[in-house]
Amino acid sequence: MTKASKWYKWEVLALLWVAYLLNQGDRQVFNSVLPLIRDSLSLTDTSVSLIAVFFNLFYAAMVPIGGWMGDRFSRKWVTTLSILFWSIATMFTGLANGVFLLILTRSIATGGGEAFFGPANYSLLGQYHTDTRARAMSIHQTSYYVGVILAGWLAGYIGDHLGWQYAFYIFGGAGVLWAAVMAWRLKDLPRNEKAGSEVKVSVWDGFKTVFTTPTALMVTIGFCGFIFVITGYMTWVPTFLQENFGQTGAQAGLHSMLWTYVAAFVGVLLAGTLSDRWAAKDPRKRMVIQGAGLILGAAFLPFMGTAKSIWLLYLCFAGWGFFRAFFDANIYAALYDVTPDHLHASCSSAMIMTGFAVGATAPYILALIKEATGSLNATFPILGAIWLICGLACLWVSHKHYNKDHNRLYER
Repeated sequence: MTKASKWYKWEVLALLWVAYLLNQGDRQVFNSVLPLIRDSLSLTDTSVSLIAVFFNLFYAAMVPIGGWMGDRFSRKWVTTLSILFWSIATMFTGLANGVFLLILTRSIATGGGEAFFGPANYSLLGQYHTDTRARAMSIHQTSYYVGVILAGWLAGYIGDHLGWQYAFYIFGGAGVLWAAVMAWRLKDLPRNEKAGSEVKVSVWDGFKTVFTTPTALMVTIGFCGFIFVITGYMTWVPTFLQENFGQTGAQAGLHSMLWTYVAAFVGVLLAGTLSDRWAAKDPRKRMVIQGAGLILGAAFLPFMGTAKSIWLLYLCFAGWGFFRAFFDANIYAALYDVTPDHLHASCSSAMIMTGFAVGATAPYILALIKEATGSLNATFPILGAIWLICGLACLWVSHKHYNKDHNRLYER
């Protein structure tokens, strides 16, 4: 790689950082204005939760195609056109006047657009960053945290002062502008630098690899539990703060994300740096860090439902966020450690599809518990138990399989 290309890989990271910020911010807009949508359209908790369920299910269904396209065609254009598509769909979400149109614009159009972004985005970043992979992925992941904090507060503020529709107009418009920047500046790696560029890839190759490689399968199972808890949290905690602590939309949107993701910002940079350093000597340490993050993060979840003090609740948000970042920092680095380079987008899509298919049920399941018990308090211990089980399983697989799968790949 030339000196210019060594510098350019950090520009690629910066371009994808902003793109991912808009990607995650776009999702959080809906969660922040959910009570406003529910009340203005006279909907129930379970009916609005179905919008998030359909979003995640359609996203999961389309991700394998996105992964196949990311391995088969230009990752630059798959990523850029995905941003453009979902941003336009987000703007149209502001015109919805009922559940059907919200599902159509939010769930199908936006979910379908975002499904093509993730696999190509991560695999392109992984191509440019090899020896700095976990560090680059960790820095990239900070955009997720900034995006949900920014969107959580700004969307709530816009919704309170201008109406929930304008939150979708503004965030969608920002995405359209960034797609133009991506088209101008982002580049694919030259073909002679792509491992396996001439290998034909089928849409099923990623699934075959992931589900026959024990470590990749465990990353996927852990990702399922990870996404289930996060999807439920991000959908309902802003509402939890409004109903239990009397916060406004802007306050709940900000505080539900701020404490969690400021702490996660610190945690992911620490975990990424440690992961690259430790994995150079012992690759399995990536999954050890993941398992520890889930177990320690799980300890804070039960206390969220019982906290009477808002500051104790914020402390729980921060502790949970700090340790969840340990899993975040290593998701794709661990997956790519045990899967072939030319299948990275396809393997990512297999993991993402499985994770979001499971996670899609969280908003609805938590809504059912909320309606049955009258509050969200009872859901937090359940979420903690899910992470605890997944964390222990990660530690076991890291000991039994990680180094075997890693060495088998690099001995080929």
